[in-house]
Amino acid sequence: MYQEHTSTSIGESFYDFYNDLIEQLPGIGLGIFIIIMGILIASYLGQFARRHISKRTEDPLMSRFLGQAIKYVLIIVAIMLALRAAGLGAIATGILTAAGASAVILGFAFKDIGENFIAGIILAFNRPFDVNDTVEIGENFGKVKALEFRYTKLKTFDGKDVYIPNSDVLTEPVTNYTEDGFFRWNFIIGIAYEDNIDGAKKTVMEALKQEPNVIEDEEHENFVIEDELATSTVNLKVYFWVDTKDFRRMALITKGNVVRNVKEALEDAGYYMPADIQEIKLYGGEKEFPVRIAENLKKHQSD
Repeated sequence: MYQEHTSTSIGESFYDFYNDLIEQLPGIGLGIFIIIMGILIASYLGQFARRHISKRTEDPLMSRFLGQAIKYVLIIVAIMLALRAAGLGAIATGILTAAGASAVILGFAFKDIGENFIAGIILAFNRPFDVNDTVEIGENFGKVKALEFRYTKLKTFDGKDVYIPNSDVLTEPVTNYTEDGFFRWNFIIGIAYEDNIDGAKKTVMEALKQEPNVIEDEEHENFVIEDELATSTVNLKVYFWVDTKDFRRMALITKGNVVRNVKEALEDAGYYMPADIQEIKLYGGEKEFPVRIAENLKKHQSD
């Protein structure tokens, strides 16, 4: 008797579930349709916003970031609407309630992710670099390639891809080498003590003017100063400006050209650039040591 009652209850339960499923099929189908259309619409609006923002601001990093943000927000909204259309509004409400109730727990569990996401939003609107700028962030040096939700991507000049958390980008010192397009190189060159310093400085300045990639205007002045009285030379320090839009390649090539031009100009003008002179002193019973070496060498050559 008990078994028959149990079998009847199970059969009625399956029957009720089947009927409820049939009744909810239109709503479930509508929910799936809303999700599919929501993803398509969100992708389209995200791309549209990205292109529109890029044209208005000429900022590919911010337009990419905001386009992705708009896309994901619209997808979440579409999922919530789909759950309600499918008659699963209680699930949608439960998700929102659980999200609110677990916000504190998730905040501690995903603290780093939250920090990087918020830092990414801040960097999207206010940051010290643009795409393809040459920057130094902490110990990382390279060109900016992308700004994502969690990280900023750099391409180093030796081919490495470095992904820096946005929170580090926001808190670490950032050096931008190409923001205004100018960088000042310097190098030291030594002339002999008997050479005329003013004449050498004039020769160096003339050599700087011969290099077309060296920049000089009212704001960017090239100059040469006396730097040091070294052991065997008077050291002159040469300062000159270059274009840094192509920083690591063209700027380095320009510096190499300047160093070569300055050396050749000084040599052509008759200036001597001696190497460091080292004086060796021998004390005590070793005074005749160099003489013995010379005598041995002469004897060896005569043999």
